[in-house]
Amino acid sequence: MKKGKRYVLVLVALFALSSIILTGCKAVSLTPPTFGGTHTTKKSKDKLKVGVSLSTLSNPFFISVRNGINDVAKQNGTKTEVFDAQNDSSKQSSDIEDLIQKKVDVIIINPVDSDAIVPAVKDANNAGIPVIACDRGSNGGKLLTTVASDNVKAGKMAAQYMMSKVPKGGQVAELEGTPGADAAIQRGKGFNTAAKNNLKIVTKQSADFDRAKGLSVMENILQAHSSIQGVFAQNDEMALGAVKAINNPDLVVVSIDGEPQGLTAVKQGKISGIIAQSPEVEGQLAIKAAYAHYQGKSVPKHTTSPIHLVTKENVSKYK
Repeated sequence: MKKGKRYVLVLVALFALSSIILTGCKAVSLTPPTFGGTHTTKKSKDKLKVGVSLSTLSNPFFISVRNGINDVAKQNGTKTEVFDAQNDSSKQSSDIEDLIQKKVDVIIINPVDSDAIVPAVKDANNAGIPVIACDRGSNGGKLLTTVASDNVKAGKMAAQYMMSKVPKGGQVAELEGTPGADAAIQRGKGFNTAAKNNLKIVTKQSADFDRAKGLSVMENILQAHSSIQGVFAQNDEMALGAVKAINNPDLVVVSIDGEPQGLTAVKQGKISGIIAQSPEVEGQLAIKAAYAHYQGKSVPKHTTSPIHLVTKENVSKYK
């Protein structure tokens, strides 16, 4: 055999060997699957499978989010599978991997932690599954859209209402949500920015968006700061816990959410005011974004849900 022909055969063999190696590896696809734009395969609403991962279903707010999703899905014949992460980031990641293996068409997530959810979002991206964040965002990975109220604005509105009830320089305590949750970060940012130079925030303590922790943390705060005039709770659950520890009817309590029990507490005068979101609307907007995507329509990066101030004077207008 001539030297030139032998050289060509060696090159062919090496090329074939490299192809076999690449085929046997997960790296065979040099670019991850894409979604959106011209690459989207259109699907009718009754052919879609929607996976849902919510941070916790022990919170009535997220039950309302789930109901909003399921109501729209039922009207359109869409199949949904809902997972309760039970406020456990590891469980949520595992649930999302399960949904990926089941090859759902879209995943709607309400993260326990906006940082911890990133690897799961990226896994869904790599599987070519669109991800929609609801109420809380993800700090990484690609999202089709984030459906949420403006949490910074909600925090500012809470501070403005607090300032209308508490004298300038009044002492205020802040009950913070789950560390790392972007809703907690943004609500705190909005409140603290607006309250600066107007209210004296004497303490900030996390109660993890939880009612029982709201009670215990509030008890500790009252022992250390008995002269506080206001409490800002970053959600209704913590506020509902806090009011159980409060015996002073003049202490102003303001929260964010608008869940049914929170609104009842406003009506009873236990909570002074709530910056109310619309959790069912958030769920509805999330699944409608999935529909729009699979109909080939453009989906905005952020989908804003409405908010409004609820007080004893106007609470009768709301459920």
